[in-house]
Amino acid sequence: QVQLVESGGALVQPGKSLRLSCAASGIVVINYEMRWYRQAPGKQRELVASILADGTVVYGHSMEGRVTISRDYASNAIYLQMNDLQSTDTATYLCRADNWGRTYWGQGTQVTVFS
Repeated sequence: QVQLVESGGALVQPGKSLRLSCAASGIVVINYEMRWYRQAPGKQRELVASILADGTVVYGHSMEGRVTISRDYASNAIYLQMNDLQSTDTATYLCRADNWGRTYWGQGTQVTVFS
């Protein structure tokens, strides 16, 4: 059974940083296309960052320049380092894994940026 479990979300002030984690079980993250998405209330889900099986990294426009995606084989997890957070970054952040025609989603972790 595949599970993706996100963590690291929090309530923070503008300008602060957060590091989100997505721990995987049932798959090996380095063999999958791994992505972070976010979804704010009333808005469409949008891509934040991708790291492909070959290590290629692609960033969405929403947070480009303020985020870094990474992965770790030993912990079988991916991470999202987010800097200079703004109120517009308030959303649920979700982890996604794709390969061999299969897609898996985590339940998400909430990030709220308030002043």
